[in-house]
Amino acid sequence: MIRNGRRKIALTAVAGASVLALGLTACGAGGGNEGSGGDGDRALRVWAGSQTPITANYNPFAPNVLHGATGPIYETLFFYNKTTDSEPVGLIGDSFEYNEDGTAITITIKPDLKWSDGEPLTAADVAFSFTYEANNPGGNGLVSAEATDDTTVVLTYSSAQYTTEYQRLGSTYIIPEHIWADVSDFANFANEEPVGSGAYVVEKTTSESYTLVANENFRDADELGVKKVQYIAVDNNQTAQDLLAAGKLDWTSMFIPNPDDVTSNGVIDWINTPQDPTVLYTCSNADLGCTGPQTDVAVRQALNVAIDRAAIKDKAFVGLTGDVSPTFALLPRDEKWVADPANEISPQEADAAEAGEILEAAGYTKDGDFYAKDGVPLELSLISVDGWTDYNDAAKLIAEQAEAAGIKITASTVQWQEFVDARQGGEFQLIVGGVVGTSVADPFQIYRDWFGGTAVESTSPVGTEVPPGRWNFSRYSNPVVDAAVADATSTNDEAEKQALYGTIQTEIVRDLPYIPLVINATQTFYNSRDFTGWVTEDDLYSFPAPWEKVASGYVLTQLEPVN
Repeated sequence: MIRNGRRKIALTAVAGASVLALGLTACGAGGGNEGSGGDGDRALRVWAGSQTPITANYNPFAPNVLHGATGPIYETLFFYNKTTDSEPVGLIGDSFEYNEDGTAITITIKPDLKWSDGEPLTAADVAFSFTYEANNPGGNGLVSAEATDDTTVVLTYSSAQYTTEYQRLGSTYIIPEHIWADVSDFANFANEEPVGSGAYVVEKTTSESYTLVANENFRDADELGVKKVQYIAVDNNQTAQDLLAAGKLDWTSMFIPNPDDVTSNGVIDWINTPQDPTVLYTCSNADLGCTGPQTDVAVRQALNVAIDRAAIKDKAFVGLTGDVSPTFALLPRDEKWVADPANEISPQEADAAEAGEILEAAGYTKDGDFYAKDGVPLELSLISVDGWTDYNDAAKLIAEQAEAAGIKITASTVQWQEFVDARQGGEFQLIVGGVVGTSVADPFQIYRDWFGGTAVESTSPVGTEVPPGRWNFSRYSNPVVDAAVADATSTNDEAEKQALYGTIQTEIVRDLPYIPLVINATQTFYNSRDFTGWVTEDDLYSFPAPWEKVASGYVLTQLEPVN
C-alpha cells in the first residue's frame, strides 16, 4: 500500500424494561410486512455498544464519542479497507499525488461538496482540518496545508510521509472551518449538533438511543438506501443477543459462542473477520506515574509465558479467534514484516516453570503460593468491561493461569465509562482490551500510535489523557522505538522498513507493554432478510463492524432495504 506517483481513486424474550421502552420502529420479526425493509423509512437498528446511558457527544476527537459520529457523520478523505490489500476509495477526496521526495501530497477533492448545514465544503476546510490541533498533535511534521483553489490542497511536511499515507488520508477527520474555528477547547466540546459531510445527520438523542437520518446535502443523497439509523443502548452482550434473536436489532458486532441462537430466526446472518489483537494493557511506565508490579518488565515477561492462549482461545472465544504475533503483524497478511521467525506467534501453552525462573532471576521469591519482592506481594488487579462476556471469561482464565505460576491477579468488571477513564488516564494495572488493527497491510500504524512514546507525542503522564488520535495507553516510552518509528515514516524502501520494523519488534517483544492474547474474533451479525448490501465472505469490501471508524459509514452507504 506504499506507493509513489499519481493515482486516481475510484469510488428469545427481550431482556430489560428499559430496552422494551425504546419504541423501536417496525421491530417485529414475524411474517408479512412487519419488520421488512419497506420503502427505506424503517430505521436500521444498531447496537450502540455498552455505553449506557447514552450521552450526546458527536465530537470525533473525544474518547467517548458515539459510534455514529465517526463515519456516518464525519468523514476522512479516503476509505481504506483493512480486510484486503486494496486501493482506497474516495470519500471527500478524489485523488492524491506525492511529490518526488515524498514531502508533499497534493490532494484533489470532489467538486460541489456541501456540509450538512448547506455551506460549501472546499479545500480550505481540508487545509484547516489538517492544521487543527486535534488532528495534528505536536505538529506531526506538518509544515503547511494550503488550499490552492476550491478543490486542491497541498500538504507539505518536513520529511517524507510515504508510510503515514493511511494516517493522513484515511484517519484525519475533515471538519468545517466555519464551526470548528471557534472551538478552542476541543477536548471538552460535546458537539451535540454536529455538522459533517457524511451520509447522516442527528435527528434525536436520548439516554436510551440516538437516531441519524439521511443528510439531504450528502454528495450521493439520491443513492442512499437506508434513510434512518437508530443506535440502541444495551449494557451487556446477553441482552443484545436476545434482541437479535427477537428480530429487534439489525446490525451488531459482538461475541456469541453459538451463532445458531440468533441466526435460526431466518432474519440474521453473520460473518467472522479476525483482525484486531486482544491484549492485556499494562500501565508499564513508572517514570510517567504508573504504579504496581506490572511496571517491572520481569513481571510482564513472566505473565506472558504463564498465559495459556490455547485454553483462552478454546474456552473464552470458542475457537473463533486467530493466533496473535508479539510483533503485532497480522498473519498471514503481514508476514513479510516479521523480522525474526521466533517472534511469529506468541506462546500458545502456559509454562509456569519458565515464569518462575524469570521472576526469581529478577529477585522475587515464593511466599506461600505467590511470589513477593522486598516483602511486597506480587498482586495485580485486572479489569474488563461489564457485559463483555468473552473478555470477562478470558480475564478469569488469566487469573487462574497466573495463580499456577505464583502471580496473584484479582479480576473484576467495570462499566464502559470507567474503562475509558482508566485507560485514558493511566490509572490501572492490567486491562483486557483491544488494539485497533492496521487498516493497510503494514503494522506501522500500531507501532506509531500504540508504542510510540513522548518523542512522537503519543502518550502522556498518568492523570493526563492520551492525545487525540493516539492509543499509547501503556505509557510506553522507548527512544529506540521512537527513533525507528520516525525513520520508518520517511522511507519508501521496503528493505529499510523491514530493518526498522525488526528493531521495533526486538524492543516490544522484550518489553511487552501490551501482552498479546489472541487476534479477536470479530463476529458481525446483520439482518439479511430486510436489507441487502452487507459485507460477506464473498464480498469483503469493508471491515463489517458497526463500531469501526470510517468503515461503518461506508457500509451504511452500500445498504439497501428489501422491498
